[in-house]
Amino acid sequence: MFANGNTVVQLMERLAPKYYAVENDKIGLQLGTLNKPISTVIVALDVTEQVVDEAIRAEADLIIAHHAIIYRPLAKLDTSTPAGKLYEKLIKHDIAVYISHTNLDVADGGINDWLADQAGILAEGRQSLDEVHTDQLYKLAVYVPETHHETVLNAILHAGAGHIGDYSHCSFNTKGVGTFMPGEGTSPHIGAQGKLERVDEVRIETIVPQTIQRKVVAAMLKAHPYEEVAYDLYRIELKGRSFGLGRAGKLAQPATLGELAAKLKQAFDVPMLRVVGDLDTPIRKAAVLGGSGGRYVRHAKFAGADVLITGDIDYHTAHDAVADGMTIIDAGHNIEKVMKAKLAEWLSRELAEAKYATKVIPSVIHTEPFTFI
Repeated sequence: MFANGNTVVQLMERLAPKYYAVENDKIGLQLGTLNKPISTVIVALDVTEQVVDEAIRAEADLIIAHHAIIYRPLAKLDTSTPAGKLYEKLIKHDIAVYISHTNLDVADGGINDWLADQAGILAEGRQSLDEVHTDQLYKLAVYVPETHHETVLNAILHAGAGHIGDYSHCSFNTKGVGTFMPGEGTSPHIGAQGKLERVDEVRIETIVPQTIQRKVVAAMLKAHPYEEVAYDLYRIELKGRSFGLGRAGKLAQPATLGELAAKLKQAFDVPMLRVVGDLDTPIRKAAVLGGSGGRYVRHAKFAGADVLITGDIDYHTAHDAVADGMTIIDAGHNIEKVMKAKLAEWLSRELAEAKYATKVIPSVIHTEPFTFI
């Protein structure tokens, strides 16, 4: 059975929720419909005509891309223009386009983590450069018969609830007596219609981050024996985990700026890159940010990084970095192509675990617009 388009997107937003995106970012469904079975998904960095032709050959129903195809409201749809022709071709072949941009940059296990892995930045101790989203915390309280206390508690904690700082499996459990009277048409797990019941129950309390709220509640309801589950879910004022753009951390193998640049040229599979700073500068801590990172040079320095690895650095930003004692490796915007294989692998695994036959294919089209000579 093929997954519905909405199911595919729900899985995507489990990895990269929309609320991770920076304000006014162009994300989500941009063209077509998700209300259809999806046999094949193409994962692309950019949606060019060549990528669309690739999707047509693969008989794909959906393209998941990083960069938007619609940046501003359309005044008209002129199919004689390059953009109009692209939209027309997608519509004629019933191919939907879904964009996951800065939300995929910010996500744990998203683009910036994939780039950090390629750059040799240790996972332990990584930090983001610029906070975008702080997870809202909720208190979940559910009433469970004593006979099913451990089953429901384990289901809730296994789903990811109960984290406080570096501690996991945190909960508070209070015994009490629950009362209820099953009404007409009910099929109670305990008791009979029209009879007041008293049951020894346990109130389970734990912390649930917004990002996994639906997952935790679904796991709790599935494990709970009652037909109608009594539970409370309310917002609390404690600050949850922060998520942000970019990553900074210690290199697994310290190197000079020149040595690191040579390594990244191979790791990122780029024909050339630009370096700002003395090639003999020792680099022990690095920062990486996919896309245009010119605004984040000071963020990288503040994080203690010796170098910022990014793309699209302009001339004046480079001069400012030199004056500030900061080094930069501009590997180009296209290094974000790492998302094609990584995201396709992640989504394929999620769909397979859910027993769907939908295929996910990374685009093989090279969308680097520059030719290096």
